[in-house]
Amino acid sequence: YMHDYLSTIQSDDESVGKIVAYLKKNGLYENTLIIYTSDQGFYTGEHGWFDKRFMYEESLLTPLIIHNPAVPQQKAVCASLVQNTDFAPTILDIAGVKVPTDMQGVSLKPLLVNPSKSVRDAVYYQYFEYPAIHSVKRHYGIRTDRYKLIHFYHDVDVWEFYDLKTDPGEMKNLISDVKSQETIAKLKKQLEKLRDQYNVPALEDELKMGYK
Repeated sequence: YMHDYLSTIQSDDESVGKIVAYLKKNGLYENTLIIYTSDQGFYTGEHGWFDKRFMYEESLLTPLIIHNPAVPQQKAVCASLVQNTDFAPTILDIAGVKVPTDMQGVSLKPLLVNPSKSVRDAVYYQYFEYPAIHSVKRHYGIRTDRYKLIHFYHDVDVWEFYDLKTDPGEMKNLISDVKSQETIAKLKKQLEKLRDQYNVPALEDELKMGYK
């Protein structure tokens, strides 16, 4: 399994190289925005899993590499929290097209100019395809630069809380930790604000929409 996975990654790498080589050969490289990303991360044995879907780091984190010829060339790592909903606004902004107000993402163009900036202080995640073939329970949650709060719901009611600074592997659920209750309470409020911001349906409404 790992051999096949790594072979696929190698193929991706080679294909990107061919595309970049073509752009340079045809004088298009300095006038082309290049974005390399994916839909989600992937488990390769972490937590004993493969595939994706759960909100743990290996699945939540995704590759994102952007080459923008409109800004001075620099190789920098940006620590700002971003989401895939930001891709369309970013492309439109760089192309000089007005971003529609009903788009939920934000443009990442400021980060390309100054990687030390930040565009948000938290990201929202939700998975609701259950029951289904993958058998991953429905859950949603919030991830900040340090903490992660996850709520498994529908036919269960389970919360998980992780301090990514002290436990980057997410091996110790601190939801019942006395010292963490104040932080958890703040995250729950922030999580509800994000659900309102993104117009997330309530559970009873979600079931009526046919997610069964």
